[in-house]
Amino acid sequence: MAGQAPNWRNLDLNLLVVFQAVMETKSATAAAGKLNISQPAVSHALTRLRGSLNDELFVRTPGGLEPTPFALNLSKGVRTALDELQVALDGAAEFVPATAEREFTIALNNHAALVLAAPLAAAIAKEAPGIVLNLRPSGTLDIAEALDRGDIDGTISQLAAPAERFADVKLFDETFAAIVRADHPSIGQADQISLEALSALPHLLVTSTGENTDFVDKALRERGLSRKIVLRAPLLATESILLRSDMVAIVGRRAAQAFALNASLRVLDLPFETPSFPIALLWHRRFDHLPAHQWLRGLIIGVAKLARR
Repeated sequence: MAGQAPNWRNLDLNLLVVFQAVMETKSATAAAGKLNISQPAVSHALTRLRGSLNDELFVRTPGGLEPTPFALNLSKGVRTALDELQVALDGAAEFVPATAEREFTIALNNHAALVLAAPLAAAIAKEAPGIVLNLRPSGTLDIAEALDRGDIDGTISQLAAPAERFADVKLFDETFAAIVRADHPSIGQADQISLEALSALPHLLVTSTGENTDFVDKALRERGLSRKIVLRAPLLATESILLRSDMVAIVGRRAAQAFALNASLRVLDLPFETPSFPIALLWHRRFDHLPAHQWLRGLIIGVAKLARR
């Protein structure tokens, strides 16, 4: 079949929503899950749309449903149109947090997940109990693409806005601290770990945050000392590893405090000034003036202010 201009007045716009979901997932089953409808409903919608547009739209291949050239061209405009329609609907509707029922999806890096996920969830539950919050790990996402496609409403990480179509606000600057188990045999009662202890203790190097701790080696080297790294592991494994060893880890201070809040761990100042890194909230500018998104951003900023303490 060859694509031809349809009669738009007779076209069900819901079919375009299904079409775009299949474009993005390359699967009728995955599109059904994304739209919370049945797989037969997706197949039926595609059949109707094929008839209306006089084009096959998708061809089944070993890699999934591949779009035809007509579908590829169509998708460019459909994605933009659906985004603009959603923004228009969101902007026209009154947003009352206490009675609102909708979902938000925020991507978080590991540090932000550890520091902000729990207080953010608690704040939303208190102010807007009908809101469903989806928190997704950001490490495997193409953030710009996810924001452009509307897959996420924002992200909290060390990223700054990568282009003019995005906006960001810094939530706080994070410094570093040491963390050990509370009953560590080599640590006294001081709130600061010594250079000698930093050199003598085995180190856990956290690998999943992207945070560079080479400054520790430099500070030790300037005093004729060195660091002994015996284990590399993700941030979320830090608590259990430290509780069962004499290791020390150097992590963001708020992350260390979050660990110590729920486990028998101690947060110690480092004996030298540390660099800092920003944690920022990033979003697409098309959401700038939408009441629901303004409320969400304000809530995140408020939660982050408390995390600065």
